[in-house]
Amino acid sequence: MTKRIATGGMTVFTLMLIGQLVSLTGSGLTTFALGVWVFQRTGSVTQFALISVFIVLPAILISPFAGALVDRWDRRTALILSDAGAGLCVLGVALLLYAERLEVWHIYIANTLISLCTAFQWPAFSAAISLLVSKKQLGRASGMVQTVQAISRLVSPVLAGVLVVTIKIHGVILIDFATFLFSLVTLLLIAIPRPVVSQEGAAAKGTLLSEATYGWKYVKARPGLLGLLIFFAVSNFLLGVVTVLATPLVLTFASAAVLGVVLSVGGSGMLVGSLLMSIWGGPKRRIYGVIGFMMLSALCMVLAGARSSASLLAVAAFIFFFGLPISLGSSQAIWQSKVAPDVQGRVFAIRSMIAWSAMPLAYLCAGPLADRLFEPLLAPGGKLNGSIGRLIGVGPGRGIGLLFITMGFITAMMTIAGFLYPRLRLVEDELPDVIQEPAPATSDEQEQVAANHQPLVLTAED
Repeated sequence: MTKRIATGGMTVFTLMLIGQLVSLTGSGLTTFALGVWVFQRTGSVTQFALISVFIVLPAILISPFAGALVDRWDRRTALILSDAGAGLCVLGVALLLYAERLEVWHIYIANTLISLCTAFQWPAFSAAISLLVSKKQLGRASGMVQTVQAISRLVSPVLAGVLVVTIKIHGVILIDFATFLFSLVTLLLIAIPRPVVSQEGAAAKGTLLSEATYGWKYVKARPGLLGLLIFFAVSNFLLGVVTVLATPLVLTFASAAVLGVVLSVGGSGMLVGSLLMSIWGGPKRRIYGVIGFMMLSALCMVLAGARSSASLLAVAAFIFFFGLPISLGSSQAIWQSKVAPDVQGRVFAIRSMIAWSAMPLAYLCAGPLADRLFEPLLAPGGKLNGSIGRLIGVGPGRGIGLLFITMGFITAMMTIAGFLYPRLRLVEDELPDVIQEPAPATSDEQEQVAANHQPLVLTAED
């Protein structure tokens, strides 16, 4: 039997996070490599874009049921199953590639299955943090998670570009499979405590369908959390419009090399913000961290759209991505401290479903808004040339710039409205903390924890 670390706390969380860092980096390598493979093979932007659709959409659709199952299962078991399932999908793609039988539709199917695994992984991972980390350390833990994501996003594209040339796509995918194995090993070395059954959790037991809908009922009954959810759903839409149009905005006046520099500067900002959050833990009043840094993002949107300047955009991108981890980390800490641990799988799943749903909608709306409405307004001879055009300029990309400014002002107004809404502003006061400080475990208790976390045998009822 594999000997596991049975004690909780930051040590176990850090070990679990290291495994996720390696796994995320491997997944980033494969995403990059397969994207290149599909585009080079088909030459179709649409088929390339469908990769992202199949990665996101299935997880959105299944999230409520995944969250309900995560709460029924042991958190560690859910993480192991999701990692193992995704790893097998990657192995299947590698075998098809080596057999020279890989087709584009195989990649779509594999991404769909991986997306389904992700729907289990995210709520299980988020809920596990609440069981391992004290409430005072939740902000730091959220910052560490953001740091891992930022490092993965920075390292994966650069490393994948080198590896695709040196060891080809076959080697890249096998490396990804190896990273899944590494993540599984780290999960086998730890034990995650089971949450104590709360009053809410006992009342929520029922059929899988009723448990899947419970997450929404839980949030709806708490206006502060509902306000926070709506706040981020709207902000995700606004931020999504801006982020998807950043590339075409830069390319209207600069080269692809300049675009790469701007994106790298933005990624550096995210890494710095994540590191600060992991050390600092965010403001003591977490809702101020959410609202304050979201207002900073709004100002950056306005700044980015004001001029066709790569330097200005780089500064705006750095500050924008610097503030995001602090705002998101503060929000995550609020959710983890206010939601009962034994129902966090369901609640976090419905939260992710609503938040993620805003992003595809933003991607669908951004193109038509830019091409059919805002760009014509500031094109030569456009209706706003004599007014707004005198302030921000006229020509290619200026309509997108105006759209950036518009999204920034809407974000600012939404942030002010959120601050003025008492239930959101006072969510930390009106809702009690539901997690307690973990007491140091004795050696006998550690043995009991390990004994209680043997692999779960699933029955037909599950």
